[in-house]
Amino acid sequence: MLRGGILNPDVLSLIARVRHTNTLVVADRGFPFWPQLETVDISLVDDVPTVRQVLTALKEVFIWGAAFMAEEFKAENGEATQRSYSELMAPLQIQFEPHVEFKKRVPQAIGLIRTGDTTQYGNIIVESA
Repeated sequence: MLRGGILNPDVLSLIARVRHTNTLVVADRGFPFWPQLETVDISLVDDVPTVRQVLTALKEVFIWGAAFMAEEFKAENGEATQRSYSELMAPLQIQFEPHVEFKKRVPQAIGLIRTGDTTQYGNIIVESA
């Protein structure tokens, strides 16, 4: 029996298959469904859990080499929200790109973890180191 860390068996199975330079999407509650992409839906209610909570848990077991978010995130969210993402991903710098370009990265991901997050454009793609 697991005593700590990530307990969800589907999330554990998904991240166990991520290898060097593979990507993983952590998305909000409204992120579109991608039929060809394994999705682990851990949403419960609004903002439970959040993308940031999932990233915090992943940080303990996942070595990321890059992170991508939609440029629109900066226009839709205040300084405190932007800073919380930056601090969480530090020392890595998040790479921002237009939402259309961000979505083009999704089909190449190993999988997607869907949260209950309501942060506008709070979706992130993390690439393993």
